[in-house]
Amino acid sequence: MSKRKVRVRFAPSPTGPLHMGGIRTALYNYLFAKKNNGDFILRIEDTDQSRYVKGAEKYIINALKWCNLEVDEGPESNSSKGPYRQSERKSFYKKYVDQLIKSGNAYYAFDKSEELERMRELAKQAKMPNWQYNSITRNSMKNSLTLSKEELESRFSKNEPCAVRIKMPRNEEIRFYDEIRGWIVVNTNNMDDKVIFKADGMPTYHLANVVDDYLMDISHVIRGEEWLPSAPLHVLLYRYLDWENVMPKFAHLPLILKPDGNGKLSKRDGDRLGFPVFPLEWTDPQSKEISSGYKEKGYFSESFVNILAFLGWNPGNSKELFTMDELIKEFSLERVGKSGAKFDPEKAKWFNQQHLRNKSNSELSSLMLENCKYDVGNEYLEKVAELMKERATFHHELLSEDYFFKSFEDYDQRTFRKKWKSNSISLVNEFFSELNSIESFNAETIENTFKSFVERKEIGMGALLPCLRLILTGKGMGPSLFSIMELIGEEEVMNRFKEKSIFFENLFLEKSDL
Repeated sequence: MSKRKVRVRFAPSPTGPLHMGGIRTALYNYLFAKKNNGDFILRIEDTDQSRYVKGAEKYIINALKWCNLEVDEGPESNSSKGPYRQSERKSFYKKYVDQLIKSGNAYYAFDKSEELERMRELAKQAKMPNWQYNSITRNSMKNSLTLSKEELESRFSKNEPCAVRIKMPRNEEIRFYDEIRGWIVVNTNNMDDKVIFKADGMPTYHLANVVDDYLMDISHVIRGEEWLPSAPLHVLLYRYLDWENVMPKFAHLPLILKPDGNGKLSKRDGDRLGFPVFPLEWTDPQSKEISSGYKEKGYFSESFVNILAFLGWNPGNSKELFTMDELIKEFSLERVGKSGAKFDPEKAKWFNQQHLRNKSNSELSSLMLENCKYDVGNEYLEKVAELMKERATFHHELLSEDYFFKSFEDYDQRTFRKKWKSNSISLVNEFFSELNSIESFNAETIENTFKSFVERKEIGMGALLPCLRLILTGKGMGPSLFSIMELIGEEEVMNRFKEKSIFFENLFLEKSDL
């Protein structure tokens, strides 16, 4: 028998913005598919129309595109396996429901929601709070197993609304192998008769998911841990529909936990904990409330992907920085853990910082040019990027220092009070006088001139360098001052010296008189 082609699907529901846990699931599916020369499919599971949120599907698609997770088949593509929205596949499911009823593995249920609620309330009063519609309680409910043939025909003739429930066997062990967790065994006594087809003619997630995976030839179902309790039901559906021989392999991913490890990181945690939980910014269509996104916060898509990859997976060595191609090459389900992975927002910043440093100055200057308010070209911005990239976490911080473009307006008062002394102005004047006579105005020559000057004056570098930095940048610290001087140029350096040295000396005299 030939090896089955790898086909995986990411199947989100358009009920709001895509949580970073959802993107992590998509990423692992994508990496697994590409590692095995397979297909990555996007399927929109919108069977629950009551929870549909306008704009959510577009958000999902845009989020995948930003993360460079290229879809092989999906709502925006044409394929014989489509359509890829479950609401457009409505006609696909009824025949499988009929097959399950005919085989005795499912039944019609006419119970109304208020009747079900009353049964739950009665169970609570009897101190049985976990009431379920199951192999025991179904016998006292209104369904095709308890109603007479005549009453059933009467209800059908009146088109009385009814759902279809799976008929869960009594006291049977369901066994299946999970690629991450090993063998899973669940007794059916702990499972209820789930609704698989609703009264509105739409399948529930359980049936639609199994039927669609079968029709789309899905080889592996890689999804979040929250779906693990549903897996035994899905295994039963494969059995009852005679599809066990093509049942996909299952892999249930660990949860992403809050930074303190106390519970799952949820959509509701967005911004509340001081960091985004969504890849892109989201505006709620009803409340108009805005939730921040990693893209808008200044994260690179490749660093965001790198962050997500390590939330549950590790390469088995100390390497932490990966490109997408490297992740594809290294990824395997065997190295995905069972335990929840704590999200560390500071580590996320570190990943972005490292990816920024690995970018070329040309790449960074192009990003800077989009937001630069000064009339400078790419070549100049490349030099700014070179000086700033070791001190920045986000690319917008590369433009955070105005002194690269103009003389400063505000100054570091603490550095001034600490470093400007009574002899500072004479030292500054002497040094700039020497600097004015050098032949080549570059960082190396400026630095050599400075070192020679302080050595000759028998003073430490700290006696003069902070004063020079104040005059030229207004700051107490920053990138190499000599490189800054070369970049802004001799004329600008001398202009700032003439203007700011007088400013600081007058300021010093004013302070001294107080």
